[in-house]
Amino acid sequence: MTKNNEASHVQFEAQLDSSSTTSLDDTLNIHNTSTPQQSTSNTSSRLSSRISSPLTSPTSQSFRRDEKTNGHLTAKFEKEAGYDSGPNLDDQEDDDMSGPRPSLHRPTDGRSHQPLLHDDRGRASYHSPRPTMITRKSHMSTRSPDTAARLETRKKYTYAGFFLLLSLVAFTIQTETAVYIQHTLKWNKAYAMLWLTHGSWSLLWPTQLLILRIQKRKMPWKAFWRRHVHIVRTTAQMVMTQDLHPSGRTTQKSPVPYILKMTAFVTTALTVAGGSWYVAVDLTSASDLTAIYNCSAFFAYAFSVPLLKEKLRFDKIFSVLVAIVGVLVVAYGDAAPTKHGGKSGGSVGGAPTDAENENAKNRTVGNIVIGIGSVMYGLYEVMYKKLACPPEGTSPGRGMIFANTFGSLIGCFTFFVLWIPLPFLHYLGWEKFELPHGRAAWMLSISVLANATFSGCFLVLISLTSPVLSSVAALLTIFLVAIVDWVRTGQPLSAAAIAGGILIIAAFLLLSWSTYREMDEERRKKVDDELESSDSD
Repeated sequence: MTKNNEASHVQFEAQLDSSSTTSLDDTLNIHNTSTPQQSTSNTSSRLSSRISSPLTSPTSQSFRRDEKTNGHLTAKFEKEAGYDSGPNLDDQEDDDMSGPRPSLHRPTDGRSHQPLLHDDRGRASYHSPRPTMITRKSHMSTRSPDTAARLETRKKYTYAGFFLLLSLVAFTIQTETAVYIQHTLKWNKAYAMLWLTHGSWSLLWPTQLLILRIQKRKMPWKAFWRRHVHIVRTTAQMVMTQDLHPSGRTTQKSPVPYILKMTAFVTTALTVAGGSWYVAVDLTSASDLTAIYNCSAFFAYAFSVPLLKEKLRFDKIFSVLVAIVGVLVVAYGDAAPTKHGGKSGGSVGGAPTDAENENAKNRTVGNIVIGIGSVMYGLYEVMYKKLACPPEGTSPGRGMIFANTFGSLIGCFTFFVLWIPLPFLHYLGWEKFELPHGRAAWMLSISVLANATFSGCFLVLISLTSPVLSSVAALLTIFLVAIVDWVRTGQPLSAAAIAGGILIIAAFLLLSWSTYREMDEERRKKVDDELESSDSD
């Protein structure tokens, strides 16, 4: 009886050894990455564990082949242990610029075939090394501070160059259509046009959101929306604190009250500046209006020194003065009135000389009014830069998104608040409220949308560069409109228009180079200071 029991026991152990060895060999062959010594030791330990425990071991039962997809083994234990390799975009971090993310699937370079059971105690574990990820941050760390500063400044100027070209085209379209509406179609409603023009800025944010959505169309809407709100909110906190890295207490404070206050303040300054244009149009000549109005570039620089702490630089002062001289040459060098558009819509010029002189009812008062408007435009640009733009060092993408968002807030404030004077103007008989019809309505729509495009680009340009450079860049439209008229009508450019245009272009190029050099120097100095502080720590 004893011999039979011993024989049965030996036969049972032999069967167990055979089944265990086969099962483990299959597993080791499938996950063939361990060395022969490791395989022998692991096999012996697992055999002893199997013999000492019944065949109903949960580990051995849970590790059975479930399916085979793309040549990879999917283990039942992986699902039971909660390792789900499916992507979850909702849990991704909302970054400023979403970079490449590591794959959530197993690597295909051989490491996916490592055994899941490889410790001596028979417990499942994941000890396969993670794939090495090369991120933009680690790549940037290999660059010198000077190279990083130069590349960052160049990227910002690339953005600014694109929006400058777009703004010039949009401003030219606005000027041509506004002249046609006022002088040919005879629809001349100053405050109504101002209200409609500034109110159209409310379309900036929805248009931007649509463009961003098209670019990120593969991202689920919920994740896209949360990412966009996160960018706008954190950028608003940077604007509120003027700090790239707000403190923990500040991040808990809502930036909405601050942004709404700044919206009301900046919009009021903009409305006064824009309204002065429409008031002065019927009081002074087109030449005076163009010359005085475009002196806002000088006042922008004058306000930038005390408010933005800009340094007085000879090359900047010289550039601004050359640009203003170019405007004076264009304005007063021609016998025909200069055609020029306002930043808040409307236009001047395009009518016969006699008609322009007849409209100049009170030239002195008109010049004073447009002079106040020129000062207010310079102040508006500087206050927008100081109160509603993120600090230096913010990425161009963030600056662009927030600039259009703030511009949309200006449009909403104008549309829902500044309609209040319209009934009073209508009742007093100063301006009968009347919406355009037919061709005038279509042309006004084009002019208003063109101004919204120009204004959005102009706000982005100020945010990325400076109010001074943006103001001088806007002067390029005087020469550009003259070229368009030459192409459209066949009337050649006058000597004054050519000379003034050359002076404006030269001033803009000189100021651009000066601003680029200044930005590059400041960024390199900031990088060097950060390196010195890190070395001292």
